Amino acid sequence: MDNLTREQRKLCMTKIKAKNTKPEIEVRKVLTKLGARYRLHNSKLAGKPDIVMTNAKKIIFINGCFWHQHKNCRKQVMPKANKKYWKQKLQRNIEKQARDIKLLRDQGWKVYKIWECQTNSEDKLTQKIAKILL
Repeated sequence: MDNLTREQRKLCMTKIKAKNTKPEIEVRKVLTKLGARYRLHNSKLAGKPDIVMTNAKKIIFINGCFWHQHKNCRKQVMPKANKKYWKQKLQRNIEKQARDIKLLRDQGWKVYKIWECQTNSEDKLTQKIAKILL
């Protein structure tokens, strides 16, 4: 059972951003610091990737640990209310991204994922992104 009314839940859900999230901004800061050139949210590519480095044919998806169910992460907890809905919804997210990544790889792109929890430490994030840029 949900603790919020329908109106309260709707208001909460509308405040969840799809673009320019804190993890995305952290990744972009590091990319800029490392001198990488990139584009954001290319809608012509499958899955509308968060970061596209056209010249290097590299793509980075910045995944929310909850929305993409990062295994063994404390942020991927399943909601207690409306479990069936959430399980199906989150599974569809995972399956859709898997299809998008396969399509992008088939088109010659190198695809990387950065998880929300990996953006907490700037040093570790910088190391991870530096490896991607090699």
